[in-house]
Amino acid sequence: MNFINAEFELAAGTAAQLPKPGLPEIVFSGRSNVGKSSLLNKLVNRKALARTSATPGKTATINFYRLPECRFTDLPGYGYAKVSKSEKDRWAALVNGYFAQERPVALVLQLVDMRHKPTADDLQMVDFLLASRYPFAVVCTKSDKLNQAETRTQNQLFSELFQARGISFYPFSATKATGVEDVKAAIAQAVEGRLQQ
Repeated sequence: MNFINAEFELAAGTAAQLPKPGLPEIVFSGRSNVGKSSLLNKLVNRKALARTSATPGKTATINFYRLPECRFTDLPGYGYAKVSKSEKDRWAALVNGYFAQERPVALVLQLVDMRHKPTADDLQMVDFLLASRYPFAVVCTKSDKLNQAETRTQNQLFSELFQARGISFYPFSATKATGVEDVKAAIAQAVEGRLQQ
């Protein structure tokens, strides 16, 4: 699969602005500042295709990126406390509107910070994906921030939380490129499977 020829397609601030379903979609989901843009940029080997922000909660749109075989769909980050309730409600309506459209979702990459236990919002999203039967995998970001003992502890935690439920998880680091090939392989397999349906 070609990951290099990726281009920004559009940003949708309301469900009505979402592009017509077409190519298989790889969805990036996670809380604010978990590293969705860094993962996306690493996958396409570009420094700034997806804009990273030092301010959590800044991405308030669903951003679409076009690749030859699929779309990357970057959902707005959730769980940032300093965003107003009305803005949180707008984001929720936008994300709910996305999933309500029966998009051609090939795979959801649910990002969690490997340094910490998944938040209540993370686990709620995992439960939603399971209940809705979306194909998904968990990507554990910022794995380079842990020492060896911490890595073992967190791997054990995520194994118990996710592998026991049949959910794949991939430790990932944008800095050290840990897990990039594993995530690429999961995406390629999911896209190929969707195209064959």
